[in-house]
Amino acid sequence: MEEQVTERAERPAARPGARPRRPGARPFAWMLVPAAVILLVDQGSKLWATSTLSDGSVITVIPKLLRLRLLLNPGAAFSMGEGMTWVFTLAAAAAVAGILYTARRLRSTAWAVVLGALLGGATTHLLDRLFRPPAFAQGHVVDFIDYGGLFVGNVADLALTGGCALLFLLSLRGVPLEGRPVEEPTSSTESPH
Repeated sequence: MEEQVTERAERPAARPGARPRRPGARPFAWMLVPAAVILLVDQGSKLWATSTLSDGSVITVIPKLLRLRLLLNPGAAFSMGEGMTWVFTLAAAAAVAGILYTARRLRSTAWAVVLGALLGGATTHLLDRLFRPPAFAQGHVVDFIDYGGLFVGNVADLALTGGCALLFLLSLRGVPLEGRPVEEPTSSTESPH
Protein backbone atom coordinates (compact mmCIF):
# COMPACT_ATOMS: atom_id res chain seq x y z
CA MET A 1 0.00 0.00 0.00
CA GLU A 2 2.83 2.36 0.93
CA GLU A 3 4.55 1.74 -2.44
CA GLN A 4 1.47 2.85 -4.35
CA VAL A 5 1.34 6.16 -2.48
CA THR A 6 5.05 6.76 -3.14
CA GLU A 7 4.61 5.92 -6.83
CA ARG A 8 1.82 8.43 -7.21
CA ALA A 9 3.80 11.12 -5.43
CA GLU A 10 6.79 10.63 -7.76
CA ARG A 11 4.78 11.11 -10.94
CA PRO A 12 5.29 14.50 -12.56
CA ALA A 13 2.44 16.94 -12.12
CA ALA A 14 0.25 17.71 -15.11
CA ARG A 15 0.99 20.88 -17.04
CA PRO A 16 -0.99 23.84 -15.74
CA GLY A 17 -4.07 24.35 -17.89
CA ALA A 18 -3.77 20.93 -19.54
CA ARG A 19 -7.01 19.06 -20.03
CA PRO A 20 -7.09 15.65 -18.37
CA ARG A 21 -7.15 12.93 -20.97
CA ARG A 22 -10.02 10.47 -21.00
CA PRO A 23 -8.72 7.00 -20.01
CA GLY A 24 -9.77 5.37 -23.30
CA ALA A 25 -8.75 8.21 -25.63
CA ARG A 26 -5.59 6.55 -26.94
CA PRO A 27 -7.14 3.12 -27.75
CA PHE A 28 -10.11 4.86 -29.38
CA ALA A 29 -7.70 6.84 -31.57
CA TRP A 30 -5.82 3.62 -32.38
CA MET A 31 -9.13 2.13 -33.52
CA LEU A 32 -9.65 5.01 -35.95
CA VAL A 33 -6.24 4.53 -37.64
CA PRO A 34 -6.89 1.09 -39.18
CA ALA A 35 -10.50 2.08 -39.88
CA ALA A 36 -9.37 5.12 -41.88
CA VAL A 37 -6.65 3.18 -43.73
CA ILE A 38 -9.10 0.42 -44.68
CA LEU A 39 -11.71 2.94 -45.78
CA LEU A 40 -9.24 4.83 -47.98
CA VAL A 41 -7.63 1.72 -49.50
CA ASP A 42 -10.99 0.05 -50.12
CA GLN A 43 -12.65 3.08 -51.70
CA GLY A 44 -9.49 3.88 -53.71
CA SER A 45 -9.27 0.32 -55.01
CA LYS A 46 -12.98 0.38 -55.91
CA LEU A 47 -12.46 3.63 -57.80
CA TRP A 48 -9.61 1.96 -59.70
CA ALA A 49 -11.71 -1.17 -60.36
CA THR A 50 -14.75 0.73 -61.64
CA SER A 51 -12.61 2.80 -63.99
CA THR A 52 -10.28 0.02 -65.19
CA LEU A 53 -12.49 -3.08 -65.22
CA SER A 54 -15.85 -1.57 -66.20
CA ASP A 55 -15.48 -2.66 -69.82
CA GLY A 56 -15.59 -6.32 -68.77
CA SER A 57 -11.84 -6.81 -68.82
CA VAL A 58 -10.24 -9.36 -66.52
CA ILE A 59 -6.70 -9.15 -65.12
CA THR A 60 -5.15 -12.48 -64.14
CA VAL A 61 -2.87 -12.10 -61.12
CA ILE A 62 -2.24 -15.79 -60.33
CA PRO A 63 -3.59 -18.20 -62.97
CA LYS A 64 -6.57 -20.26 -61.71
CA LEU A 65 -6.32 -18.67 -58.24
CA LEU A 66 -6.66 -14.89 -58.35
CA ARG A 67 -8.14 -12.56 -60.95
CA LEU A 68 -9.45 -9.01 -60.93
CA ARG A 69 -12.87 -8.54 -62.50
CA LEU A 70 -15.69 -6.12 -61.74
CA LEU A 71 -18.89 -7.30 -60.08
CA LEU A 72 -21.53 -4.97 -58.66
CA ASN A 73 -23.10 -6.90 -55.81
CA PRO A 74 -26.64 -5.98 -54.70
CA GLY A 75 -26.69 -8.72 -52.06
CA ALA A 76 -24.49 -10.03 -49.28
CA ALA A 77 -21.73 -12.64 -49.44
CA PHE A 78 -22.01 -14.84 -52.53
CA SER A 79 -24.67 -12.38 -53.83
CA MET A 80 -27.28 -13.79 -51.44
CA GLY A 81 -30.37 -11.66 -50.82
CA GLU A 82 -30.10 -9.64 -54.02
CA GLY A 83 -33.59 -8.15 -53.65
CA MET A 84 -32.99 -7.01 -50.07
CA THR A 85 -30.35 -4.31 -50.52
CA TRP A 86 -32.05 -1.96 -48.04
CA VAL A 87 -31.77 -4.66 -45.33
CA PHE A 88 -28.01 -4.81 -45.87
CA THR A 89 -27.86 -1.01 -45.70
CA LEU A 90 -29.57 -1.10 -42.30
CA ALA A 91 -27.35 -3.98 -41.16
CA ALA A 92 -24.18 -2.07 -42.14
CA ALA A 93 -25.45 1.05 -40.32
CA ALA A 94 -26.24 -1.04 -37.23
CA ALA A 95 -22.77 -2.64 -37.36
CA VAL A 96 -21.06 0.77 -37.51
CA ALA A 97 -23.21 2.08 -34.64
CA GLY A 98 -22.61 -1.08 -32.60
CA ILE A 99 -18.84 -0.91 -33.06
CA LEU A 100 -18.75 2.76 -32.04
CA TYR A 101 -20.96 2.04 -29.01
CA THR A 102 -18.74 -0.87 -27.95
CA ALA A 103 -15.60 1.23 -28.44
CA ARG A 104 -16.61 3.50 -25.54
CA ARG A 105 -15.26 0.83 -23.16
CA LEU A 106 -12.12 0.27 -25.22
CA ARG A 107 -8.85 0.19 -23.25
CA SER A 108 -6.93 -2.50 -25.16
CA THR A 109 -4.71 -1.76 -28.16
CA ALA A 110 -5.30 -5.26 -29.56
CA TRP A 111 -9.06 -4.73 -29.43
CA ALA A 112 -8.59 -1.27 -30.95
CA VAL A 113 -7.00 -2.86 -34.03
CA VAL A 114 -9.75 -5.49 -34.26
CA LEU A 115 -12.57 -2.97 -33.90
CA GLY A 116 -10.76 -0.66 -36.33
CA ALA A 117 -10.69 -3.39 -38.99
CA LEU A 118 -14.37 -4.13 -38.44
CA LEU A 119 -15.29 -0.43 -38.39
CA GLY A 120 -13.35 0.26 -41.59
CA GLY A 121 -14.92 -2.67 -43.44
CA ALA A 122 -18.46 -1.97 -42.24
CA THR A 123 -18.19 1.77 -42.93
CA THR A 124 -16.97 1.34 -46.49
CA HIS A 125 -19.74 -1.18 -47.21
CA LEU A 126 -22.24 1.27 -45.74
CA LEU A 127 -20.92 4.03 -48.01
CA ASP A 128 -21.34 1.74 -51.04
CA ARG A 129 -24.91 0.92 -49.99
CA LEU A 130 -25.79 4.56 -49.40
CA PHE A 131 -24.16 6.32 -52.34
CA ARG A 132 -23.54 3.91 -55.23
CA PRO A 133 -26.06 3.25 -58.00
CA PRO A 134 -28.82 2.32 -58.53
CA ALA A 135 -30.32 4.47 -55.73
CA PHE A 136 -29.67 5.99 -52.30
CA ALA A 137 -29.58 3.28 -49.60
CA GLN A 138 -29.88 0.61 -52.31
CA GLY A 139 -26.40 0.83 -53.79
CA HIS A 140 -24.44 -2.16 -54.97
CA VAL A 141 -21.13 -3.05 -53.33
CA VAL A 142 -18.17 -3.02 -55.73
CA ASP A 143 -16.44 -6.41 -55.70
CA PHE A 144 -13.44 -7.11 -57.92
CA ILE A 145 -11.09 -9.66 -56.31
CA ASP A 146 -12.03 -13.04 -57.81
CA TYR A 147 -10.73 -15.98 -55.77
CA GLY A 148 -10.47 -18.71 -58.40
CA GLY A 149 -14.14 -18.48 -59.31
CA LEU A 150 -15.27 -19.37 -55.78
CA PHE A 151 -16.34 -15.85 -54.83
CA VAL A 152 -15.58 -12.22 -55.61
CA GLY A 153 -14.83 -9.70 -52.87
CA ASN A 154 -13.02 -6.46 -52.06
CA VAL A 155 -10.55 -4.97 -49.58
CA ALA A 156 -13.30 -4.35 -47.00
CA ASP A 157 -14.18 -8.05 -47.09
CA LEU A 158 -10.56 -8.89 -46.29
CA ALA A 159 -10.63 -6.45 -43.35
CA LEU A 160 -13.92 -7.85 -42.05
CA THR A 161 -12.71 -11.45 -42.34
CA GLY A 162 -9.39 -10.65 -40.66
CA GLY A 163 -11.14 -8.59 -37.97
CA CYS A 164 -13.56 -11.44 -37.21
CA ALA A 165 -10.69 -13.95 -37.00
CA LEU A 166 -8.77 -11.69 -34.60
CA LEU A 167 -11.94 -11.05 -32.57
CA PHE A 168 -12.32 -14.81 -32.18
CA LEU A 169 -8.67 -15.20 -31.10
CA LEU A 170 -8.84 -12.36 -28.55
CA SER A 171 -12.05 -13.83 -27.17
CA LEU A 172 -10.47 -17.28 -26.88
CA ARG A 173 -7.49 -15.80 -25.06
CA GLY A 174 -9.79 -13.94 -22.66
CA VAL A 175 -8.53 -10.47 -23.55
CA PRO A 176 -11.26 -8.00 -22.51
CA LEU A 177 -12.02 -4.66 -24.16
CA GLU A 178 -10.93 -2.97 -20.95
CA GLY A 179 -7.41 -4.35 -21.40
CA ARG A 180 -7.20 -6.15 -18.07
CA PRO A 181 -6.50 -9.87 -18.29
CA VAL A 182 -9.26 -12.17 -17.19
CA GLU A 183 -8.20 -14.00 -14.06
CA GLU A 184 -9.59 -17.41 -13.29
CA PRO A 185 -11.02 -17.65 -9.78
CA THR A 186 -8.92 -19.72 -7.44
CA SER A 187 -10.45 -21.73 -4.71
CA SER A 188 -8.57 -22.06 -1.44
CA THR A 189 -10.71 -25.05 -0.51
CA GLU A 190 -9.24 -27.28 -3.20
CA SER A 191 -7.05 -30.05 -1.90
CA PRO A 192 -4.01 -31.23 -3.85
CA HIS A 193 -4.32 -34.69 -5.41
